[in-house]
Amino acid sequence: MMRAGKLNRVIFLDRLTAPLNENRTPVPAWTNIATLRAEVLQHSIDEAEADNGERDTDSISFRTRFFTGLTTADRIRFMGRTYNVKGWTEIGIRGGLEIKAVAA
Repeated sequence: MMRAGKLNRVIFLDRLTAPLNENRTPVPAWTNIATLRAEVLQHSIDEAEADNGERDTDSISFRTRFFTGLTTADRIRFMGRTYNVKGWTEIGIRGGLEIKAVAA
């Protein structure tokens, strides 16, 4: 059971769309598809080796009420940062979602 008092953060789910401009040409744009209350389960910044040295990896996990239609192409805006959705786990039978994301 998810306790409402733990959902003390607000996250914004965005999806890439391609509305038409005045010349009827598709222009990619991020559109907000949902605003959800969430709990931050884990937020970590790790240093990892990359091709040209080291880089920081900012990863975060959220728990929120169930949301239909989430994909890994979506992104999350939280506290001024943008995170790419990497995966999610359904909690119970449509009881909630645990979303894993990495900073864009």
